[in-house]
Amino acid sequence: MVFGALVLVIALFVGGILAIGSALAGNPGKDAGAAANDTRSTQAPDGGATPLASAGQATPTPSAVCDLSLVTVAAATDKPGYGADELPVLSMKVTNGGTAPCQVNMGTSQMEFLVMSGADRIFSSKDCQAASEDLVKTIEPGASETGNFKWQRNRTLEGCGVINAKPGAGGAYYTFVARLGNKTSTKAVFQLN
Repeated sequence: MVFGALVLVIALFVGGILAIGSALAGNPGKDAGAAANDTRSTQAPDGGATPLASAGQATPTPSAVCDLSLVTVAAATDKPGYGADELPVLSMKVTNGGTAPCQVNMGTSQMEFLVMSGADRIFSSKDCQAASEDLVKTIEPGASETGNFKWQRNRTLEGCGVINAKPGAGGAYYTFVARLGNKTSTKAVFQLN
């Protein structure tokens, strides 16, 4: 009987040690599953979950905006002087000096080719214009668009009134100014012989 009690005590002692060892080792199947679940999202610095799909995506940068104050207008003629039978070609050059493309209305509704002799208004392309139209063009940064007008060496009046006078010749000097909307070029000087 003493021997049976001794075997029982030893069995309980060994069983206790095995139970304690198993408890200290933990359940590896359960911990592995929990660890797998933890890899499905990352933690943001503020503690919120950050989806993995957003990792590596570039932040969009705002596109540049057109600055119409950097669009300039210049006037030029194809020659500095013209013979009696030659017609001057007046040119308006519109340049985008900004860093973004600009849409500019270069239609006859906005353009004016103006010829002066001192303070005397000789000719305007708007005086006898039958109809005006819009023509919007996209001008890239640093690029230009040019509009040309062949002047018939005639005088005009506002409202296209009748005028018989002709511009003088014999070496007379004239100035040409190009206008586009509220923008005005500097003067281009030329001579009629």
